[in-house]
Amino acid sequence: MAFDAELLSLVRARRPHLLAIGEPYHGEPAFPRLRNRILETLVGHGFRSIAIESDRAAGLAVDDYVQGRRDEVDLSTGISHGWGAHPATRELVDWLREHNGKLPPAERVTFHGFDAPTEITGAPNPGPLLRELCEYLGAATTDLDRLVGEEDRWSAPEIMYDASRSPGRSPQAAALRGLAEDLRSRLYADAPHLIGDTSAQAWNRARVLATTAIGLLTYHGAMAEPGTQSQRIGRLLAARDALMAQNLLDILALERDRGPVLVSANNAHLQRHPSRWDTHWDGQDLTAQWNGAGSIVSSLLGDKYLYVAGSLGASGPVGLGQPEAGTYEERLGPQTGIFAPPDGGNLRPRVTDLLGYFPLDATTVETCDAILHIGSEPGAADAARIAGRPAVTETRIEAGSEMPSYTWGDRFFFAGEDRMRPFATIVGHDVPGFDERSRLSEPGRYRLNIEVGRAEFRNLFNYGPEEFAAHSDTIDFTQTDQLMPHPAYAVQGWVCVVNPGPATADEVDRLLERARARARAADRERRRNR
Repeated sequence: MAFDAELLSLVRARRPHLLAIGEPYHGEPAFPRLRNRILETLVGHGFRSIAIESDRAAGLAVDDYVQGRRDEVDLSTGISHGWGAHPATRELVDWLREHNGKLPPAERVTFHGFDAPTEITGAPNPGPLLRELCEYLGAATTDLDRLVGEEDRWSAPEIMYDASRSPGRSPQAAALRGLAEDLRSRLYADAPHLIGDTSAQAWNRARVLATTAIGLLTYHGAMAEPGTQSQRIGRLLAARDALMAQNLLDILALERDRGPVLVSANNAHLQRHPSRWDTHWDGQDLTAQWNGAGSIVSSLLGDKYLYVAGSLGASGPVGLGQPEAGTYEERLGPQTGIFAPPDGGNLRPRVTDLLGYFPLDATTVETCDAILHIGSEPGAADAARIAGRPAVTETRIEAGSEMPSYTWGDRFFFAGEDRMRPFATIVGHDVPGFDERSRLSEPGRYRLNIEVGRAEFRNLFNYGPEEFAAHSDTIDFTQTDQLMPHPAYAVQGWVCVVNPGPATADEVDRLLERARARARAADRERRRNR
């Protein structure tokens, strides 16, 4: 990556135990894809584990898979909070599996979730966790089944709006928590023969189940506490982050002798200062403030906790425009990279109505160690999404180079070892006398180009590349956020989108992955035939 040097310089200077890299908005796919590439870099410099914002207990199955202890894994259950469906998650897991398969166990990279199995709107019942724990210990489940009762009563939607409906403070919940703590104590008391009869790995799995169940019952207890909706949400967010902090410290204890841990999550969970959430939800204005996991862990680890805040300058596909002048994102500039926090004396937070997006503010900038910024120049977020894919390299024509000025800033993306034939490009200028129909000379306009091949071209437009000339006069190549044939290279099976936005985001993602896979396969075939 272009910012490897800055990242490694930061790590070498600080020698952290935990390197936390945040993101300001879960909806921008560039962040998890850059996380994957960052991990690949860090593994070459002593990192042997990654922890992401996903359920700790569920993630044990994912680690079994990437360690080669099982042959398949269901990411819809192994990765929580919906992240299992994200392509970048699958790419991470596949890379870990392939990477680890070449190494002895001591050098393999471990996967961890560090979240609790909870959402603001509800939490699952603790029964399945405790049943598995009882099975490991050979303990009877009669009392457990009676105390859990009807399992859907723990996750009924109305609990979120009526604390009195929650079972979290019932006598049965109190008894369940006591049972869970007793089972955890028994795990430790009987550890020698349990480990001897099973394995250290199986014992640790049971320990994580016990800890997760106790945390889940704590969260249910918080749901049962009365108060205003803001008070309840603040209490639940605090409970969740406290559990996340405990998990991070436990993961660090497991991994410290093997190397530092890379942690990836939303900024709100990783920043050093208290987190705050102001929103309008279900007809109410809600405000909550709490200590996030980063605030808790950093106070315990001191300078061994290294926090890189995430920043998003602009992204057409998610509907985030250019940052206003005088904002932190605008000061960080057009390029993507890792930067020192800017002097914020005369800067202000940006104002946006993008739900779930947390712009940089003064306290975040003052307390972070660096900022991973996806630039604000046209196409920067698209470029980060592409460059973050597996085995992709990017070439950019820099301003002032010997190339014609109309190529300055253009980006070319390659798969595999081939550096001659890109599978995608991003251009920001017209080519005089050759490619001017998209009007890229106008401010803020750029074009993403993808080589899809002849068959896919025909599937998309109902005619083949060889028939493009007969249709080209009917196409308005100036349209934005619309997939269309490339005005100059359609005959070679290329398509394009001017200023990609929400309307084409899913289709562009599909076509980019298809183009990358085709280019990767072609590169492998060429190398086999040498």
